[in-house]
Amino acid sequence: MTLPSSPAAPQSSLFTPKLVTVLREGYTLARFRADAVAGLTVAVVALPLSMAIAIASGTSPDRGLVTAIIGGFIISALGGSRFQIGGPAGAFIVLVAATIVRHGYDGFLLATIMAGLVLILVGALRLGTYIKFIPHPVTVGFTSGIAIIIFASQIRDLLGLTLAGPEPAALIPKLEALGQSINTINPAAAILSVSAIALIVGLRRIRPNWPGFLIAVVLAAAATTLLGLPIETIGTRFGAIPDGLPAPRLPDISLDTVIAVMPDALAMALLGGIESLLSAVVADTMTGRRHRSNCELVAQGIANVAAALFGGLVATGTIARTATNIRAGATSPVSGILHSVFLFLFLLFAASLITYVPLAVLAAVLAVVCWNMAERHVFVQILRQSRGEALVLLATFLVTILHDLAMGIAVGVVMGSFLFMHRMADLVSVSTGGASIAAGSADVPDSEVEAPTYSASENGDILVYQISGPLFFGAASTIGAVLERIGVFPKAVVLDLSRVPLADSTAALSLKLAVDTIRSNGAAVVVCGARPEVRHILKQEGVKPPIVSYASDVDRARTLARRKIGVPVVPEPVS
Repeated sequence: MTLPSSPAAPQSSLFTPKLVTVLREGYTLARFRADAVAGLTVAVVALPLSMAIAIASGTSPDRGLVTAIIGGFIISALGGSRFQIGGPAGAFIVLVAATIVRHGYDGFLLATIMAGLVLILVGALRLGTYIKFIPHPVTVGFTSGIAIIIFASQIRDLLGLTLAGPEPAALIPKLEALGQSINTINPAAAILSVSAIALIVGLRRIRPNWPGFLIAVVLAAAATTLLGLPIETIGTRFGAIPDGLPAPRLPDISLDTVIAVMPDALAMALLGGIESLLSAVVADTMTGRRHRSNCELVAQGIANVAAALFGGLVATGTIARTATNIRAGATSPVSGILHSVFLFLFLLFAASLITYVPLAVLAAVLAVVCWNMAERHVFVQILRQSRGEALVLLATFLVTILHDLAMGIAVGVVMGSFLFMHRMADLVSVSTGGASIAAGSADVPDSEVEAPTYSASENGDILVYQISGPLFFGAASTIGAVLERIGVFPKAVVLDLSRVPLADSTAALSLKLAVDTIRSNGAAVVVCGARPEVRHILKQEGVKPPIVSYASDVDRARTLARRKIGVPVVPEPVS
């Protein structure tokens, strides 16, 4: 019995938030309890992380909490993933700090709003799939580079150093300035930060379900206060923390500012898209679910616009907090919403306690985050497995740490694209008479190229070439050079394209020039086996009747070629 096929899902379902899907499935009290426990667990993790990321970005800790509350709530409520946890991310520290230095905080907020609008547009146009095409070596390269830069920015607070002047933003000058101030080390800060790192790492091994970050922060704050340690705290550097959310407001907007911050906004949008979709993919892998990428991007865009209106930072999906959410037993986006609610309650009723947190312990938290971000094993694996991918990885990594993140991603993507095109071109081969001609033969002197051999059954009248692989611009020179090196021209040439999956106009034009050369030497040309889309491209570039004839397969092409050159066609015996 054949079941009736279900109607195709409407396009609007691609933008239906997962929260709506969950509620339609039926949301029970038991699921709410599980989501509440998971949300509280994630909030405990997000509390110190959000403050640490905000301080490392060059702003006050409450900005990070605002981002986790506003951005995290919207990402969970409107997003396309069941388990995504949104908030400030370590990957943005370098970009946010640089934008604030260049354009001031209002300029940064405008850039964040513009980045959010770009993400909404990208999602609405259903371009989210293409963000996933960023090569893996590029992702590993800039993530590792960011980890190095963030760690370097935390050395001052880790050791309690006192610099003679402002801390340089660039990595090399920063390290030089820190090295010159090493004699100002604060033993109490150094001991506290090292102890905090040891505690976090130790708890992760023996009690992985315990909130190591928060425990380290609470104990460090208690020790600093009770022992009167001479260590800089949030209160001594930033003063009192507001016990609520600020009123929303638009930053100052002018045409000149919009133009000035546009590159930073595009970089934020690109990195935000990569980070959020990568986190959603990790969640899918852990749970067996599937996220809606374009719905997720639209939610990320709205979250960034809203977070910026409340004076927050860039909001995106966060891999570590999302993974914590899943391990804590979350069943739906309600856990992410509750995580934001719990953070808001903490800000509302316990903001005064934040002032006692020492900066050294927040630097220790970020140091552990950097260690996890660096993806050391993957970095080494890529270096070992492929020379081409190793070059892409190192170029992205070095440009990121020595120049900036946006340039690092751009260089990596361009190099990755060239590597891909090179590998695709290597897949192209041209064979005749059983001999395959290498893809690189276009760069070999004519004297070193062996002339093609004819099939004896054709008596030298017909020569069949089979082209295999993608017929694109990267292989154009190979195809043209091989076909133009026919030593003694036969009466007819058959071009078998049955193994060509795609073609572009550049390669089609190169094939047209080769066909013109063959015809100028008196030979007829028959093309066979071409897919409809390949034949369409060829005809657009002039490879069409009467210049060539088309056949469905090699046997029919041979028959057609015999007729064209006047060779008798012997009918096949009927069995």
